[in-house]
Amino acid sequence: MRVLSKSRFKLGLECPNKLFYTSKKDYANKKNDDPFMKALAKGGFQVEGLARMHYPDGIFIDTEHHEYEKAAKLTNKTLQLDNVVIYEAAFLVDGYFIRTDILVKKGNTIRLIEVKAKSYHPENENEFIGKKGGIDGDWKPYLFDLSFQKWVIQQSYPNFQVEAFLLLADKSKKATVNGLHQFFRIPANGNPRTDIIKKITALAEAGEPILSEVNVDAIVNEILANNREYSEGLNFSTAVLTFKDSYANDQFMNSQIDYSKCKKCEFKTNKEDEIAGKLSGFKNCFVNLQKWKPEDFDKPNVFEIWNYRGKRLIKNNHLFLDQVTEADIEREIEPTKYTNSDRQWVQIETSRDHIKDYQVRKDDLKAEMSKWKLPLHFIDFETSTVALPFTIGRRPYEQVAFQFSHHIYHENGSVEHHSEFISNTPGEFPNFIFARALRDVLKNDSGTIFRFASHENSIINAIIFQLNESEEADKVELIAFLKTITKSTKNSADKWIGERCMVDLNAVVKFYYYNPYTKGSNSIKAVLPASLNSSKFLQAKYCQPIGSISLSSKNFEASHVWLKIENGEVTNPYKMLPPVFEGWVDEDLKNNISEMDEIADGGAALTAYSKLQYQDMTEKERSEITKALLKYCELDTLAMVMIYEHFKEIIA
Repeated sequence: MRVLSKSRFKLGLECPNKLFYTSKKDYANKKNDDPFMKALAKGGFQVEGLARMHYPDGIFIDTEHHEYEKAAKLTNKTLQLDNVVIYEAAFLVDGYFIRTDILVKKGNTIRLIEVKAKSYHPENENEFIGKKGGIDGDWKPYLFDLSFQKWVIQQSYPNFQVEAFLLLADKSKKATVNGLHQFFRIPANGNPRTDIIKKITALAEAGEPILSEVNVDAIVNEILANNREYSEGLNFSTAVLTFKDSYANDQFMNSQIDYSKCKKCEFKTNKEDEIAGKLSGFKNCFVNLQKWKPEDFDKPNVFEIWNYRGKRLIKNNHLFLDQVTEADIEREIEPTKYTNSDRQWVQIETSRDHIKDYQVRKDDLKAEMSKWKLPLHFIDFETSTVALPFTIGRRPYEQVAFQFSHHIYHENGSVEHHSEFISNTPGEFPNFIFARALRDVLKNDSGTIFRFASHENSIINAIIFQLNESEEADKVELIAFLKTITKSTKNSADKWIGERCMVDLNAVVKFYYYNPYTKGSNSIKAVLPASLNSSKFLQAKYCQPIGSISLSSKNFEASHVWLKIENGEVTNPYKMLPPVFEGWVDEDLKNNISEMDEIADGGAALTAYSKLQYQDMTEKERSEITKALLKYCELDTLAMVMIYEHFKEIIA
């Protein structure tokens, strides 16, 4: 039975064509492999576990995912009770199917409660409405989802009065117990619907509530009355009817190309997918809608353009980079750096003219680098933000800084992995310890400090806010230091720019350097391998053991080699990080509770820290995860050093 479920309804709102690809195992789906999406999903299960304790003694409709009729019949039977709480109540009518998170029935009145691991602040009067009067873009998918649920229930039971609510993480509230985040778990290979393990038996054990119920029925009714469009020309009634027919008949909807949607499409393939025989939904769309031929997919296309957000290229049908003109980009030029549009044009030109070498504003880069003062400090943070706080006194989605790495580039050219910090103790709020450790390793000279992108500056701003609210004895002195190395964010009431404000190496890349190898990406995971492939200096240096190149390390042996070149191309060092439990035998692995394989990106690091909060983890397993985190974070700051050395080579 092909029914339009609420997840498929939401997918159709993103792009109607996705309904043709979803649930088909032949098609690649990047969302299945995204570590951040997996971490977010895990947070959702935990919030749902806590939410059910707000509505105890609920009846769980326990059926398999595809047992639509059985689930609906069990729900119907349960609804015969005058007063009842139901978890995952199921409704099936005319080819539409939903499961609700929590449903509370009293007589003929139903409270439809959708649980979301999303933050909310009650003081924000316009939480759901944007500045122009429309539904806020971040909330729109959730509110249309809830509208769909209410509509299906009303179609199933016209005599019921249904009122819609969201149950959200309330950022105005603080946890009053430690370990709240760890009270709800999913065992190894467990089903997140049925196998959530609760470490507490009553809501009171979770302390003061940090979830708040928000009535959104008025907005939901506006959506159902077609007074609120999801996107131009797409209202609720149109979506409900067209999506159901398309999915039921397994029809491709021929929805036209949209730049932002196609750029973010998860149904794309990489080399590994193609080797495995996976199909690309992205390619299928362009074959059907643009009549592309197989060779067209090898041509550089406009979806590779860095930071491009306009619709002009789609409107002009300029989909390949060699078709794009300066007028399409609206190129603006500044005398001392690349503007966004100028950098986009550099990317287009290098692709059009088949230029393989990096492009650099050498004199401008040299002028920028002349401002930097030795010794140079390179820092990287690993942080976590979760719906259910780890420690007492913290709010939902409050920033937790649990790790940093710190490399120093000395005047004689030696590179020292000078210091590192990690908090792996369950129940410890690390931010203030973290800040003191950072101060102690940066205060000893006036050398320039580097970060990569805005994250580190934002985190220190968050810690300053936390310190201001705290009763730490040294908070005044600590805040004063932190302000010397940062600048205030736009949301800060206090404004400052520190005299030693961290230099954003990512901004330096954007302003002065473009490497075709990155295909427009400026993430450190793209810029590092691009620099390594383009730099003879880096290749010659880092093909040697680190013990022989004036490079120290706290986590790798002196014999470790960071660079391997195969078939003329450098292997990305992030792909060379060892597995977490390298060398462990099956007997040891079967007792692990973390289920970690590798830590090679920010999503995996976030997940790893969450696992370290498990009180019942063995010290051996905790030690292995800690070692893997330290190695990953060390590579992040070494990557910054390598990029700096590449720039130094360029201007020499």
